[in-house]
Formats: sequence, C-alpha cells, structure tokens
Amino acid sequence: MPTDIVRYLTHPQVQIDPDVPVPQWGLSPIGRTRAEGLAHAGWLANTTQIISSGERKAIETAEIIAIRLGIMIEICEAMHENDRSATGFLKPAEFEAVADQFFAQPYLSVRGWERAIDAQSRIVRETEAVLARNRPGDVLFVGHGAVGTLLFCHTAGHPIDRAHDQPAGGGNCFAFMRDGRDVLHGWRKTEEIGR
Repeated sequence: MPTDIVRYLTHPQVQIDPDVPVPQWGLSPIGRTRAEGLAHAGWLANTTQIISSGERKAIETAEIIAIRLGIMIEICEAMHENDRSATGFLKPAEFEAVADQFFAQPYLSVRGWERAIDAQSRIVRETEAVLARNRPGDVLFVGHGAVGTLLFCHTAGHPIDRAHDQPAGGGNCFAFMRDGRDVLHGWRKTEEIGR
C-alpha cells in the first residue's frame, strides 16, 4: 500500500498594493487562473487535508483547490510567511537584497525581520503538529516561498540557503513521504508536476 504524500504549495501571483499590508494581499487574475487550473490536477486527487496559512493569498489558493476536491480547509495562523512587518512593503530590488541577507544570515534579524532560524523552527513545528495526527490520505499545505524554502531545507537536510528557494512567480510545490520524510521532489512549478 503506497504511503501518503505531503505537499507544500506556494500561492501563485498576487495583486501587489503598497497601501495594503502584505498579509492581506489577494491573488492577482493570473494567480487565480493558475490556482483554478491547479485545482484540476490529478496528482491532488488523494488529498484529504488542506492546511493554509492565515494570509489572504494562501487562503484564496487553498479555497479554490478545496472546493474542487470537496473538502474543508484548515487555517493555521502560525504558518504565515516570515514576519517582515518591520520594513513593510519594499520595492522589488530592495526586497530581493534583504531576502538574500535573510537566508545568508539565518541567526541574525535583518532590518527587523524575523530571523530565518526562528521562522524555520515555527514552520517545522506547525507542520509536524499536523502530521502527528496521522490521518489517512495526502496532506496539502498552502503557504509561502520563504517559510516553504525553510521547511524544504529542514526536510531535505540542507543548511538554510536561498539556493534552495522556489522559482519566481509562486505556484510551486515540493513533496515528501509522510513516513520517513523522504523528499520526493524539490520545488516544481505546479503546471509541470505529473503523477
């Protein structure tokens, strides 16, 4: 009997609005279209649990998939993206530079951001708490790029490093076996995943 699969999915493209707090950003039209396409992916057919971050963009992604699969989503507030509220919105070039520092110096708070090591501990703790329930079926976590990468690094046994970050644009997924936590594949665009 095949063992259950755990997947971590990042929300696709968002509607960027500097006047709205980042956790309240929703999906852009492109992001919504991608999520709707993903909802029909055959490789999600055995999913019995969908756990979403409490951020709007993740919830919107999770809801689109959950409606298609006929299951409820569970919101886990502690699975939010790394806390970047100290800087608020940063223009893309500045954001990328600070994100590089976030991963390169995991034990330091870069410009007041949550430390990478703390964000990793949080996302691993919350993931393991869900998996400890040991419910049958595949599990889908819907969240964010930075904490997703930190979870991937932990699961794969890699040190924290942005070299393991997801491809640009979001809407990427990595997967591992529930039993033994063996990684099945690293980040892949959802449109490129086959079963």
